[in-house]
Amino acid sequence: MLGLETVYSHHHKSRGEGFAILQEERGNFLKRHIGINKEILDIGCRDGQLTSTYCENNIVTGVDIDSQALERAQKNLGINIIHADLNADWNFLEGKKFDVVVSCEFLEHIYFPEEVMKKIKNILKEGGLFVGTIPHAYSLQSRIKFLFGIKRGTPLQDPTHINQFLHSEFKEMLGRNFEIVEYVGHVPKRYRLFAKFFPLAFADVLMFAVKKQ
Repeated sequence: MLGLETVYSHHHKSRGEGFAILQEERGNFLKRHIGINKEILDIGCRDGQLTSTYCENNIVTGVDIDSQALERAQKNLGINIIHADLNADWNFLEGKKFDVVVSCEFLEHIYFPEEVMKKIKNILKEGGLFVGTIPHAYSLQSRIKFLFGIKRGTPLQDPTHINQFLHSEFKEMLGRNFEIVEYVGHVPKRYRLFAKFFPLAFADVLMFAVKKQ
């Protein structure tokens, strides 16, 4: 586990403390669905920058492989923390159940994302919510870059991404395991005119809220 932790510690440091893509947009989506007085598991929380948008009036436990980032999250937000490799067994939860599981820019880093979804379903209470975001690797703007062999500015630029998702593929995966509550994409302003009829095709980030059936 030490080797993988070193990879992510270096990766997080390269982006700087307090880094969060589209923090306001993603944070508003999370806060709207989560609400208050919930017991929440935030998987892959890093230093808690995005966690800060919804943790007030909730009980949050953050899990990450980067122990230094976790310590900053605990210090800054007062959340509970668990240091773990989420590719491995989830025995660290000891049968605990949660109202909400949050996963933001995490599933693309995992070897078997659908197996992780099944684990998430198992630790949710009945009617519990799984909410989060992923990068949309196959947006039309990224596909044009791929055509010319360009990684820069696409999810392929991140060397820690193991999985690259198409919006329809990911939605189908969610639907096999949960009831979909909301599934939307964030479209950059410069593409919104073109995305009027096919918004998910131009979305650079996919945001989802699904419920345990």
